[in-house]
Amino acid sequence: MRPTPPASPLHWFKSSYSSNDGPECVEVALTPDTVRIRDSKNHRSPHLAFAPSEWAAFVSYAADH
Repeated sequence: MRPTPPASPLHWFKSSYSSNDGPECVEVALTPDTVRIRDSKNHRSPHLAFAPSEWAAFVSYAADH
């Protein structure tokens, strides 16, 4: 299922764990209903969208592993 595009433009910001010259660069955009993730080096590529609770569960899991 594709998420519905937001009504207003997204404000993307780079993850604090990303570097300007590294291959793993991630940008995040927050909306009231979703946390969106994309590759910072390919803005036209598809991005992922998660419910805030799903994103929080993923971050918690990743921090523990």
